[in-house]
Amino acid sequence: MSTEVDDAATPAVARSGRTTAGSLGGSLIVSIGLGYLLTVACQRLLPPQEYAVFVTFWGLVMGLGSTLSPLEQELSRQSAVAALAGGKAGRPALRAVAVGVVVAAAFSLALLIPPVNDRLFRGEWSLAVIVLAGGVAFACQFGTRGLLIGQHKVKSFSLLVIAEPAVRALILGVLFVSVAYNVVSLAIAVAAGSFAWLLFARPARQLLDVHVEGDGWGVTTRRMSMLLTGAALTAAVITGYPALVGLLAPGGDGDRVGALFAALVIARLPLTLIGPVQSLAVPFVVRLSVTEEGRHRLRRVLALGALASLVLAALGALVGLWLGPWAVRFVSGPGYDIDGWSVAGLVWSSVLLVPMQLLTAVLVARTQAKLVLVTWAVVTGTASLLLVLLPGDTVFRAVVALAVAPALGLAVVLAFVLRRAPETITGTTAGTGETSP
Repeated sequence: MSTEVDDAATPAVARSGRTTAGSLGGSLIVSIGLGYLLTVACQRLLPPQEYAVFVTFWGLVMGLGSTLSPLEQELSRQSAVAALAGGKAGRPALRAVAVGVVVAAAFSLALLIPPVNDRLFRGEWSLAVIVLAGGVAFACQFGTRGLLIGQHKVKSFSLLVIAEPAVRALILGVLFVSVAYNVVSLAIAVAAGSFAWLLFARPARQLLDVHVEGDGWGVTTRRMSMLLTGAALTAAVITGYPALVGLLAPGGDGDRVGALFAALVIARLPLTLIGPVQSLAVPFVVRLSVTEEGRHRLRRVLALGALASLVLAALGALVGLWLGPWAVRFVSGPGYDIDGWSVAGLVWSSVLLVPMQLLTAVLVARTQAKLVLVTWAVVTGTASLLLVLLPGDTVFRAVVALAVAPALGLAVVLAFVLRRAPETITGTTAGTGETSP
């Protein structure tokens, strides 16, 4: 009898899974599209020199958001575990969010230090305050998203994913119509999207029971510190790279730097799609790693994939060298003038960052979180040293650093994953890079 019931339920479960995947995928595509249109619109509204300041702010806010994104994964884990027991997430969820708020506040307050503020924002202290507001709101937003998806509130989660860029686009539209846009007002529009969680605070609150105890402050702080550190290293060379350049290699022609950052935003479009692929890569690696034959097949796939990515990066660099300057002027406007070699370097790095992130997902699947941290520390450290030590102007140093660092990182992570894998993979929290105790 139970077999017949299970068989009858299977199509319904499959349909539910497809519906969930479709809803999440659709909301993600809409969110990415709106976010990308927003950055391009700001390129059109601001001259290159002002856009260089704005995109530095953008990189800091979004980089801080990327750093805090493990909160979503951690709270979704806590919420899902509680749901299986018929309960709700408890105080550990609030503690995790509190750690994120403290990190966001400490980082943002450091931006008010005069020498730092001068390098990043040319003395515009209000931008640091806006980063503070956006960062704290991001911590709450990722916590809300984690609670919703952990309890399988797919509709609310999907709406929140869309609401964030939609709020930004709405305010940007008002600024455009009223001709009231400048760097600061556009920054406020960006930070406002981080407060979209307030629209979903009530349903999220119903998924939380503050009377439920669990991991204390020590355990929660150590766990979140590892996750946030790994995410920060990743964000430094992806979302937050303009800020890293502004901090370590300031100065130079503002128009050329603005054009470089505009080209970087365009070249990084493929990276916006890598998150879902990473999520799929983890279970794929787990399944292949069950047998020796599967592990051998996985190593072969990874080696061939890395080789193919190098070829694709080289081809992309040639296309960037040829068509890059025209593409940047077409998308951003005639004021954004950039050399072909700069676009070639940016495309090369963007392509190599794709296999890098997929290979670190393999390490996540193997519960090798420390190797993930080592990999991104190598990439971020290499880029930082080159930005400081290389001769030449800001554009030259920024392009060379971003071309060399992912290539070295790819070699390091490939060496890690091609080593003999563990024969069993257990206790992995997918997407967090953390091994369960």
